[in-house]
Amino acid sequence: MPTESFFSKSSLAYIASAGAGKDGKAYSIKPADGTGDFTFSRGSNLAATRVGADGLIEKGRENLFTYSNDFSNAAWTKSSATITADALTSPQGATNASYLTDDTANNFHGLYAIKNISSVVTCSIFVKYDNKQFVSFLTNNNGSSDRYAYFDLVNKTTHNISSGITASIEDVGSGWLRLSVISVSSASAYYWWNIAASNSTTAYVGDGTGRIGIFGGQLEVGLVATEYIETTTTTGTAGILEDTPRFDYSNGASCPSLLLEGSRTNLIEYSEYFDAWIKGRSSVVSNAALSPEGLGNASYLYDTTDVGTHRIYTSNVQLLTNGQSQSITLYAKSGTFFNLRMSIKQNNEADLGFGTFDFDLTEGTCSNSNGSIESIGNDGWYKCTAVGSVNASVSAKMWVYLLNDSGSQSYAGTGNDYLQIFGAQWESNASYPTSYIPNNSGGTITRAADLATGAGTSSTFNDSEGVLFIELETTKNASPSQITINDGTYTNRLIFEVRPNAAFIKALINSGGSNVYEASVSATPNTSYKVAIKYSANDIAFFVNGVKEASTTTTTAMPTGLIDLSYTGKENDGALRFVGNIKQTLVFNTALSDADLATLTTI
Repeated sequence: MPTESFFSKSSLAYIASAGAGKDGKAYSIKPADGTGDFTFSRGSNLAATRVGADGLIEKGRENLFTYSNDFSNAAWTKSSATITADALTSPQGATNASYLTDDTANNFHGLYAIKNISSVVTCSIFVKYDNKQFVSFLTNNNGSSDRYAYFDLVNKTTHNISSGITASIEDVGSGWLRLSVISVSSASAYYWWNIAASNSTTAYVGDGTGRIGIFGGQLEVGLVATEYIETTTTTGTAGILEDTPRFDYSNGASCPSLLLEGSRTNLIEYSEYFDAWIKGRSSVVSNAALSPEGLGNASYLYDTTDVGTHRIYTSNVQLLTNGQSQSITLYAKSGTFFNLRMSIKQNNEADLGFGTFDFDLTEGTCSNSNGSIESIGNDGWYKCTAVGSVNASVSAKMWVYLLNDSGSQSYAGTGNDYLQIFGAQWESNASYPTSYIPNNSGGTITRAADLATGAGTSSTFNDSEGVLFIELETTKNASPSQITINDGTYTNRLIFEVRPNAAFIKALINSGGSNVYEASVSATPNTSYKVAIKYSANDIAFFVNGVKEASTTTTTAMPTGLIDLSYTGKENDGALRFVGNIKQTLVFNTALSDADLATLTTI
């Protein structure tokens, strides 16, 4: 953080902090009128995540039901049942819960909504016992057979759960229970909640007085019911949204940085639902433990009593290109076992030259120098990453092996030994991993690139002299990425160009379309730097981490018409967008002394 004296001298000050943004905006502290704020954009889905101050992964969330608590609305189809709205106190403490009451027909007595989504979904609703003890859930995918789950509101138990779905019941207090069902939806499906005749039968002859209390229906992508999101005419969202700046606390950071990444795709079809993976002498128990997300959506990966390799591998197949880099990631935690092996291999398990990566989940080590293991939070979870290239253009899968205490993948299993796993990711044509991209669908999912531009106006910058200061952290990004003060074009600019994989950070001044100053220093991936360029007609200096790396007193034409600060080549430009982490950015309209610049840039 800058000292107060430097902050008071600046004309623009951006400091990454947890509250410094909203969807579409990253807020600068100065100028106070908001003209220094960045316009932030990323994409049209909720594929981005960050690590929060508590060390947990944070995602975007969406309630896909509309009118989630207005059960009288036509968004909910009623079957032999009536709704009495605002009839009892809800789990929120307000009088906004409803009664669902049967009629006298011999039928299902309930309500449903239809949604078209291909994904693993969790459907939940809050229910309170009144005079009917049982509730059933029913879903059907595109004409396939119905799948059921039954709930006993008095004994708070689940019964008669169909294959292919998982049901749970949670006591949330004041007599309210949250009923949840996880299923894989592959087409247009209905999600039906009914008063049930018993713990195994739904239809019955009603008497017009049988009822339960209901509140807050939610349908969301994923394996667990998250905090309820109220909706009306449109779906409701929360968390990391499409254009939310990500203030990231990875690697145990005490202060956040603005995470800016390029576009990446997670090729794993079901990155958290390991039941959909192929098992070899192994089994999976979903929703068995708290995950790096802080929710109960981690899985146990068990061995079996067979002799041989105990493994799981992706059901989807990727067609790879010879020589292309691949990056695979899995979050893992020790159980009774503490070793695992990861690799990319052909469909028949033949080697592809990618390499073998063994991870020790107690020591926090990886056997391969091209791998990495990062502690996530303080609960024993690790982010295990393997990076390598393949030696053939063939179809392949991601493989995960259990290793016994001797580090062997082939052994006589007990059927009781396990590891905890969560969040698999496969990024192709990728020489380094990026942040987690959750994928609960039957296809791939892409996180679009981050773009932050448009901070400042002509009054924010001085064409004649000044300083641009950035505190940043590099990545292994190979392509050039830039941070600029510009005139809205490529003609007049102050530039920091960062390419750590090519081992440099460069300072440039462009005036009238020509480079009039250029200096560079070596740079290392995943390293923090404080850089500053001082500019004036006859005094230019480039400081990095407290050291004046280059300077000149030769008279030089300065750029004119400066109007914009962007973490890219120029305003609204996506070609040279910066990739890395931004901790702070300061602009000064006067040229600071060398002594001040040394102090400002010292790590």
